[in-house]
Amino acid sequence: MSKDQPTPKWLTIVGIGEDGLAGLGDEAKRRIAEAEFIFGGKRHLALVASFARGKPCPWPVPFDTGMADVLAVAGRNVCVLASGDPFFHGVGATLARKVQPQEMHVISAPSAISLAAARLGWALQDIEIISLHGHPVDLIRPLLQPNARILALTSDGDAPAAIARLLTELDFGASRLTVLEALGGPKETLRSARADAFNLENINPLNVLAIEIDSNPQGRVLPLTSGLADHMFEHDGQITKREIRAITLSALAPRRGEVLWDIGAGSGSIGIEWMLAHPSLRAIAIEADPARAARIGHNAVACGVPGLVIVEGSAPKALAKLATPDAIFIGGGGSDTGVLNAAIKALRAGGRLVANAVTLEMEALLLAQYTRRGGDLVRIGISRASPVGSMQAWRPAMPVTQWNWVKP
Repeated sequence: MSKDQPTPKWLTIVGIGEDGLAGLGDEAKRRIAEAEFIFGGKRHLALVASFARGKPCPWPVPFDTGMADVLAVAGRNVCVLASGDPFFHGVGATLARKVQPQEMHVISAPSAISLAAARLGWALQDIEIISLHGHPVDLIRPLLQPNARILALTSDGDAPAAIARLLTELDFGASRLTVLEALGGPKETLRSARADAFNLENINPLNVLAIEIDSNPQGRVLPLTSGLADHMFEHDGQITKREIRAITLSALAPRRGEVLWDIGAGSGSIGIEWMLAHPSLRAIAIEADPARAARIGHNAVACGVPGLVIVEGSAPKALAKLATPDAIFIGGGGSDTGVLNAAIKALRAGGRLVANAVTLEMEALLLAQYTRRGGDLVRIGISRASPVGSMQAWRPAMPVTQWNWVKP
């Protein structure tokens, strides 16, 4: 086909709500009826069976994110049925990674989140929205802020009780939970309970959970800035301290979608706070000590970033075959033979490397790299007030030398 000719829209994506046919407009019904192939879940295919004439094609189990079956009939008259808004955590976004927008005609229905907000009278722009469908409920932890309102897509009927238990464990037991079931359909129900008294049973697997966080000062709130208090991490003393960590995260300068290597991760605090900066960020913690590696996993879950990848092993050997980093932090083991050079080699062009030194040996290495490659070399000194007899005096912590470099 010539570049000047329009690409035919061979694929129609139709959003369907729990109201089924009653919620479909004339155009949606016509496109479904005219399609040669109709893809969707068994429930959706059953809803349109009375007037669809094309071949019904249920989604394979397990679901194929590559959309091989749909792409096999590309160019034919194809219709895909989706739940609600196809581009809100739906199959539309999956298809868009394989099919050009100009080849698709999309007819959306309201998403479950939009319906939930409408039922509760909540302004969408003022609330937090998260999908826990197929994901650990611990992802909700960073959203647990005073007086926050959260709408969460869940995986099944058990998830609301699991989230209620988590909130209670974190001292948010007085928070109000509302389960909105089968939204938009004849079986729609709304039921509420406190998190610490959650006793709702037989919850429809198709549900949205609305959470109104109680502003209990005892609740475990993860601050929105870098530099979490040290006590929020389990550690054996091998941790980048709060003030130094805040400066380090500033130097690492996380940007959307980037990957960090945290070499000699210790407690994992740097990688964890990197991931807390934005949901799109990923981090790999490299730690040689098995006990510390296990502790990093606990800290990642407790801080709401269970997706932190932990590699147990010593650098530079443990760095082989890892995803190319956009940024690297070296906090421990940087003076070991080959570690710094391996990190520099692995870093992508334009990537950032930040290395902290408290020993003279590591400081000498950083000075040599600064002299050779440039960047910024910074001396960081922190002092804390502490008792001296009946009075107070400044007690300095070990100074930290930090090298911050951008790879040409």
